[in-house]
Amino acid sequence: MANEILQLNGLWTDIYYRLRYQHHEKITHQGVRILQVIQKEKAVGIKDIAEAIQVSHNTASEHIKRLLKKKYVYKTRSVEDERKVILKLTSLGADVLYRHSGLDEEKLKQLLFDNMNNEERTLVLKAFSLMKERAEDVYDH
Repeated sequence: MANEILQLNGLWTDIYYRLRYQHHEKITHQGVRILQVIQKEKAVGIKDIAEAIQVSHNTASEHIKRLLKKKYVYKTRSVEDERKVILKLTSLGADVLYRHSGLDEEKLKQLLFDNMNNEERTLVLKAFSLMKERAEDVYDH
């Protein structure tokens, strides 16, 4: 099993490395992780960010200030509790996150449609769907 885990990790990083977008924005790894938390979780505040990336509240707040300044995120108020500040991605922030964590759609198109037949494409999509489904069972920030 350990060998399969190492193999999967190696394959995953190779795939990402070859199919990633070229990055043009200056954003730290922590910044990308914060944008991911805001996108994937519901009603995220600074406390949630601090817990998710395992830093102090003050450090998380400083990261958020930089992301606010770059206009990648904005603050809003919770509908349930007006006292609570909620962080949301701007469309620019969503685009930056996509380019820093997603795969280049043109490269994927070339891979999936120019180099694979229907059966291979179906197999790849089923495998990734299964992994996503199972990942939800083991997820922790």
